[in-house]
Amino acid sequence: MQKRFLRMLVLTGGAMFLTLGLKAQSIVGRWQLTNQTNCMDNEISMSTPETEDLLADMKSMSGGGTPQVIRFKDNNSGEETTRIISRKKAYNPKSFLYKYSGETLYILDKRSQTMIESFTVEKISTDSLIITNAVRACETKIFIRLK
Repeated sequence: MQKRFLRMLVLTGGAMFLTLGLKAQSIVGRWQLTNQTNCMDNEISMSTPETEDLLADMKSMSGGGTPQVIRFKDNNSGEETTRIISRKKAYNPKSFLYKYSGETLYILDKRSQTMIESFTVEKISTDSLIITNAVRACETKIFIRLK
């Protein structure tokens, strides 16, 4: 009887360990945008040095010196320092609602809670997040987790 109980205890503990180990990575936390690509990058050929210089100038003017940080909270709300994710006009453009399914990140309208934008989560780990716009696959954003 004791052997059976110990065997059951070991099996139950092993199952709990596997379940916790396979749990999806949490998106909750602060993330800083480090790199992003857009559709214009793919459409313009980089054949001339003038084109490369023009694109480099345009990118340097758009970012500014302020780090672009987004924060996902436990209560499915979020905040962004600049418009990183939520491009739609809203009452408060720097706060938003979201739903994360493990594979897809949905940005929701605060009033109606309908989906405004969706992103495919390409990679999420303890220190990095890569998302791609579900409608425009050429738009990718790369984030690192802030402590």
